[in-house]
Amino acid sequence: MNPDLWNPEAWLQVLQDHWVVAVVALVVIFIVLKLVKTVLKWALVIVIVLGVLAYGGYSVTDLTETLKREAISVMTAGAEDAKYRETGGGAFEITASDLKLTGEAGSDRVRVAYRGIPLGSWPMDDVIREFVERARASGS
Repeated sequence: MNPDLWNPEAWLQVLQDHWVVAVVALVVIFIVLKLVKTVLKWALVIVIVLGVLAYGGYSVTDLTETLKREAISVMTAGAEDAKYRETGGGAFEITASDLKLTGEAGSDRVRVAYRGIPLGSWPMDDVIREFVERARASGS
């Protein structure tokens, strides 16, 4: 199962982007609960909820992938405006635009957040390593 599917910040963004779908689903659920008096109503409610979750699930995954691409784009664009800060114990934090990387010296992973949405722990590949080195060298 995709861990990004249960990211609350991503769901909040999906609800903001597709609020009409959420409102329509809630209205339909309330209508079903009022009009249908049998066990069928609960089956209909479950189907509606699963439909909204499936629709939102694809949107959350798509949103997360888009945010990952944008974060990489910020890294490849350059670290000139990046602020590098050592946070003690070999840990560091880099902020640039809407991007935030945190990690530890010598580690092969960094935690990435873009636009305030945590994107998880990423391996320290060539793009990220160059971004960290350029941010550190810029002396910001």
